[in-house]
Amino acid sequence: MKKVIYVLLVLLSCTITLFASGQKEGNDSSKVVLKVANYALLESGYEQFWKDVETNFESKNPNIDIEWVSAPYGEIMNQVINMAGGGDKVDCIFSEIDWIPGFEDAGLAAPIEDILPQSFINDLYPDVMKAFEIDGSAYGVPLYISPYVLYYNKTLFEQAGLDPNTPPKTYDEMLMMAKKLSQLKDSNGNKVYAFGQTTASVPVSGSSVNAMIFNFGGTVLDDNGKLAVDNDGFKKAINMLKTLDDLSYNPQNAKLKDLRNLFALGQLAMYYDQSWGFNGVRTINPDAENFTASAAPLVGANGSGQSLLQSHCFILVDNGEQRKEALSKFVQYVISEDVLADYLSNLTPAYPAIKSMANLDSINNNPVLKGAAQSASNVKAQPFIPQLKDINLELCTLAQAVTVGDESVSTAIEKFKNRAQSKLSE
Repeated sequence: MKKVIYVLLVLLSCTITLFASGQKEGNDSSKVVLKVANYALLESGYEQFWKDVETNFESKNPNIDIEWVSAPYGEIMNQVINMAGGGDKVDCIFSEIDWIPGFEDAGLAAPIEDILPQSFINDLYPDVMKAFEIDGSAYGVPLYISPYVLYYNKTLFEQAGLDPNTPPKTYDEMLMMAKKLSQLKDSNGNKVYAFGQTTASVPVSGSSVNAMIFNFGGTVLDDNGKLAVDNDGFKKAINMLKTLDDLSYNPQNAKLKDLRNLFALGQLAMYYDQSWGFNGVRTINPDAENFTASAAPLVGANGSGQSLLQSHCFILVDNGEQRKEALSKFVQYVISEDVLADYLSNLTPAYPAIKSMANLDSINNNPVLKGAAQSASNVKAQPFIPQLKDINLELCTLAQAVTVGDESVSTAIEKFKNRAQSKLSE
């Protein structure tokens, strides 16, 4: 009996050590432990960077330990929210900008001004920070930013008799080039798709479709977050999706990772992606750097080629003064030239959101980013609303209706309006 009681006491002691608030197993209890949610730890090419962040930050701040909370990309949001429901809140979330309204609505995002010093905030581009605002306060701090850029394969352009140094500037020019590109086959006789636009049923695909609507000068939501799709740009963007499908230029129902794979293998001539998507391409085919170039988003109809601002960012959680102070140090450490310069040059091609990093040679002379260098100044913010994820998924449903479902554009848009309005009314 005594042996059983002893075992139970040992197990109880281990449980308390593992789950004690703010402490990491085996660490000095006087240390502050920051819990950082980060799906990128599970993705090829990023793990070592974040492990180095942990090691180097802790060496500079011996009173702070980093404890990673990780889950696959599609599960990390629910993981963090479920943990909070059980009383275990993380301190920081490595996030995409579109996730901010959901975390803010769940009470898991603090205004950055409550945690970061004003001197640091002042070094962030004001126009960029407007895209992070809810009711006048920014609820995320960008590590780097990007519009959706147009990646294209210079080798395929040459094979099609096109000038690899003159990518299309408008959708009309793209369609003319696509006609030639679509006649190509790869070395194994596989079809080459001319143009890739993701339409799969995941929120990031909805964001990309939204960016395409902005290209045409259209809108999905007005400045107050109300549905606003009765405009020419919205309809023409959806018509373009149908045209691309009718001509078999665009792979049906593709995720961004599918397009990256096709592009890396030389089976896709052009496609829209976030700038950092190139890391996924390069992971599949290291030689992709030799044939990849970028260009600004295409201009459609009466639009100006505006795109949707995308960002990997930190969402900050208020867990009391001691952990807020440690969190401020962590954020300022990561979003610094010493840490990000090599990362942005070699891992994740993107544009810094810090004014003092504007002249980084590794960014300005990046051969992959150079063609889209001015795109970051031609972006538009989507109003943050709690239902943004749902609206993005409905945009995917709309895109699939006019492609896979072969519905008419007018019918599909009416169905979208009804579904979207229902979501907004919840």
